[in-house]
Parts: sequence; structure tokens; C-alpha cells
Amino acid sequence: MIVLGIETATPRVSVALANHDGVVALIEVDAGRRHAETLVPAIEFACRHADVTLPEIGVVAVDVGPGLFTGMRVGIATAKSLAQALEIPVVPLSSLEVLAHPLRNDERVIVSVIDARKGEIFYGFFRAAGDRVVALAEPRCGTVDELVSDLVGRQQSVVCVGDGARRYREQIVDGYRCDVADAVFPSAASLVAIGDREARIEKWVDADDVAALYLRKPDAEINWSTRESA
Repeated sequence: MIVLGIETATPRVSVALANHDGVVALIEVDAGRRHAETLVPAIEFACRHADVTLPEIGVVAVDVGPGLFTGMRVGIATAKSLAQALEIPVVPLSSLEVLAHPLRNDERVIVSVIDARKGEIFYGFFRAAGDRVVALAEPRCGTVDELVSDLVGRQQSVVCVGDGARRYREQIVDGYRCDVADAVFPSAASLVAIGDREARIEKWVDADDVAALYLRKPDAEINWSTRESA
């Protein structure tokens, strides 16, 4: 089965294709906020590179967040459209899990930290379990101080990963002694690896059932709520 991975929850658009032998194409582009203009050409390029046609794709794995609202919407809409057109299922995955996946052989607690802007971060705690990572708690949106408080409460050996961890490295490390991994953004290479594993046990959903994991209201809704209460 060929898996298409779509990763647009961060400023980097990442697309991958994988079969039973592993990743056969990986495209990563620093798109800024040009996700809509970048994603479809990236998918087309990946298919050409791997000599794969769209009808050969058996499942779509997509990052549903948390992350950049506009990017998430572009990725989810594209994944749903492709899945509906090809009549194939979708494996929706959290950006925090995808970000933690490359550290699945690490014995420490893995903390995925994504910059949520406006002084906040999205973060989640994971631990390695065989060839995968499993969540230790529900993902959160909060401040760096709240993350540090959670770390202090756990008193465990920790490695943080993500653009939020890199941006707030000094604050995090000052508050709780831990390491910060080099990885910045979740990659579609991890997305298709997890997606392939989930697809093998048919842990997927119909395209219509794919929903974004926001953790925080989109900015437009926040601004409208503020205006309404003024």
C-alpha cells in the first residue's frame, strides 16, 4: 500500500510517499504562509519523483494539528479532497506525535513543543514504546512558564523538541534542566511511517470525519469574540 503524507501545520510544507519498503519520496519546502500555493505542486513533484500515480495511493496520512491554523486547513482540505476523489481512507495524526516520532528510541520523556505565537506554545508529553511513541497526557496550549511547571511536577529526565523548544530554549532550560533536540518541525517522513503502521491495522477514518486539532480558537474567532464583548 502506498501512503501519502501531508504535513502543513508549521511554516514548512512537507510531503512524502512511502510503500512497504519505506519512504520513496520526501519534499520539504519552507513555505512561510504560502501553504496553498506550495502544497499541490509538492505532491505532484513527489509523485513524479517516485513514479507514482494518484490512483496508486491507498491511504492519506495528514497532520491535523495543533499548529498554524491556515496551514492546517490547507493540508486537511487537500487530504479530504484527495481521499474523496480516490475513495480511500485518511489517517489523521497530531503534529506533536509526528514531531516526537524520530525520538522513539530515546528512554527519556519526550516533550514536543510547537510555537503557537502570541506568547503561547502547544506541547505534549510522550514516551517511547517499541517502534512508536505514546502520549502520557492530553496535549495543551499554554505559556512556557506553565510547561516548566509541568516539567518540575514530573521530575523526570526530559528531551524537548520542536520550534517552540528552540525559540524558548533559555527559558525552558533555566526553569528545568533538560536537553533540546535539533529537530524543529514535524516531517512527512515520520507522518507516513506512523500512517503506514496505522493503516496496516485499519486505524483510519473516512474523509468526512477528519477534523482539525486546534487546542486554541482560531485568531479570527478570538478577535470576533473580543469585538462582540466590547
